[in-house]
Amino acid sequence: MNIKIENLPKYRIAYVRQVGPYGPDNVQAMKKLKNWAKENNLLAKTAIILGISQDNPETTSPENCRYDACIVISNDYQINDSVSESELPGGKYAIYKVKHTAEDIQKAWTEIFSELLNSGYQIDTKPIFERYIDDMVYSDYCEICVPVKVV
Repeated sequence: MNIKIENLPKYRIAYVRQVGPYGPDNVQAMKKLKNWAKENNLLAKTAIILGISQDNPETTSPENCRYDACIVISNDYQINDSVSESELPGGKYAIYKVKHTAEDIQKAWTEIFSELLNSGYQIDTKPIFERYIDDMVYSDYCEICVPVKVV
């Protein structure tokens, strides 16, 4: 697995939240976000799209799991009532580029934690998220971004 460590900036985000079991409904939240972003001329080649699973499904009941489909917006952008707004904290992240299929993402999740143990880092408390940059928005790849700190 190819890992790189990056210092990510704090992101201001516009998002659409889906509450319920993770899975197909997350796709609907992402479609709604992308439609909003397209209508507001934000879905450019330089757009950064994020998918944030806010809850651990092992400790949160499926009907209460929150998924946020997000797009990074500039500090001066004025959002409307169609979406919500938040900030994602910056910091050090382990970045894993993977093919965006259920099988490859599941495989990545099983490998990430053992890779981190061997790298001298441990998981930090900030949210783990999927990031789509450049042509990833339109291709079959994403980056899994895991917040880390030195052991």
